[in-house]
Amino acid sequence: MATITLTVTCTDTEQAILLNDLLNINDWLQAAMAGKKNNAWKRIQQEWTTKLMNDSDFTDSIPSNQADFVTLVTGRSDYKTRTERDALEG
Repeated sequence: MATITLTVTCTDTEQAILLNDLLNINDWLQAAMAGKKNNAWKRIQQEWTTKLMNDSDFTDSIPSNQADFVTLVTGRSDYKTRTERDALEG
């Protein structure tokens, strides 16, 4: 996967509203994104560590670093993204 850059667009009015509460909009967005990434990592790590440990066909070691763990999980045939899981339910 490639690195992505995300952009948020706010009108002048929305910016004024945000600056009523925030010292710096970008700092807040960066912190919010860091928190979301951290929480998402914790969820995928917990969910898939359990799945891997309960999979009798999986006999390899579970990677201890994030990049290798994600590569292992996303390379499995039973891995589905959120979009793919939602499509199966719909």
